Amino acid sequence: MTMNSIGQDARPMICTPLVGMNEEQLVEQLQQVLGKRPDIIEWRADFFAELADDAAVLKTAAALKDIAGDTPLLFTIRSWHEGGQTIMLTDQEVIELNAEICRKTAIEYVDCELRNAHDHIRYLREASAVCGKKMIGSFHNFDFTPSCEEIVLKLIEAEQKKMDVAKVAVMPKSLEDVLALLNATVLAKRQLSIPLITMSMGKYGAISRMVGGVFGSALTFAVGAKASAPGQVPIEDLQAVLDIIDRSMDEK
Repeated sequence: MTMNSIGQDARPMICTPLVGMNEEQLVEQLQQVLGKRPDIIEWRADFFAELADDAAVLKTAAALKDIAGDTPLLFTIRSWHEGGQTIMLTDQEVIELNAEICRKTAIEYVDCELRNAHDHIRYLREASAVCGKKMIGSFHNFDFTPSCEEIVLKLIEAEQKKMDVAKVAVMPKSLEDVLALLNATVLAKRQLSIPLITMSMGKYGAISRMVGGVFGSALTFAVGAKASAPGQVPIEDLQAVLDIIDRSMDEK
């Protein structure tokens, strides 16, 4: 699979979400977002009204990938347990739909929450590997920020479960919580052999979306059309900040 892969460059990739309820809205958002040159696009399919209809999901996925072209797509069904929309699918049905995305579309990445049963994760790992697709093992806490040690352990867990990328997103109650997330990022980066993605959400955490790459995060999320999580920065602003960081880090 030839594409710009998460973690291949020192500069973090910028991902923008699509949160439309139907194919028309999603296509409109995608066309708006593509002009802003994101590195990767996430389809938050838990917002999709026809999520229970596999045929509709696969049809829309194919349409989005056709429009996105060389820009990689990430397929995500975020559960309500971890800040997503309430959906009718069971965890097992979500895993199976992800496997179908791997088998029957050209979408490059699928998200898999680490809370899933071991057998379900192994099943999706096998399906994605056969199809040459990559899995992001994710953990989200919208209530608080766990300790630095707990965050590091979650990122290590993703690698132990044979994910291609480890992701943790947490909600801070203070600036100290943001520092804990960034410290965990540095520590995990030294220990993991796979790329990692970390972010602190909300108003306190917005800074982590801008400077997380300095600490080892390989990807950050920005608003292209509509936000999918609190604290996301407009993509134009984030690109400008990353340009400034690049220049300052390159200075001798």
